[in-house]
Amino acid sequence: MNKATTYPVSARGPADHDVRDQIVTAATEHFSRYGYEKTTVSDLAKAIGFSKAYIYKFFESKQAIGEMICANCLREIETEVSAAIAGADTPPEKLRRMFKAMTEASLRLFFQDRKLYEIAASAATERWQAVHAYEERIQKLLQDVLQEGRQTGDFERKTPLDETALAIYLVMRPYLNPLLLQHSFDYNKEAPAHLSSLVLRSLSP
Repeated sequence: MNKATTYPVSARGPADHDVRDQIVTAATEHFSRYGYEKTTVSDLAKAIGFSKAYIYKFFESKQAIGEMICANCLREIETEVSAAIAGADTPPEKLRRMFKAMTEASLRLFFQDRKLYEIAASAATERWQAVHAYEERIQKLLQDVLQEGRQTGDFERKTPLDETALAIYLVMRPYLNPLLLQHSFDYNKEAPAHLSSLVLRSLSP
């Protein structure tokens, strides 16, 4: 997770993105070393060299900082998924790549650092705004692929689009949600191919 680029509603204060990014970058490093749950805003202030009051000019709480870190992580996953889809020629192949890229990116970004995983777990448990926005964008991306497949004749058209998209999203969800994904390590290599094949068979016209 690199420099902050996404600013949830919880961000506040002066429109000085350099300072905000500096806080988020330092917080990411601090959380990585000491853990999200054990770190306080006072701890961050000491580590960064700012006063606690100054940090509160930009973020209303520790969660607001964690949410921005989480949002940046989710944006990175989304970028990889979008790139994988863009490289496919047909809707069925786009769906296959969507399953594969989503699982691989989620595994890498959620679990490359066990202490930063605490942020992802808190976000999923407490349903942070960043998580809601991410899930909506992923479902929109999925609907776009399904709509294209219906237009090309690759996918059936009888089932309502929103119902189909939601059903497929629920199949994907165990590989999107860090709380669920941690219990799926034994299947993460073969699951994307098996699940996408099953979904594609159900979408046949």
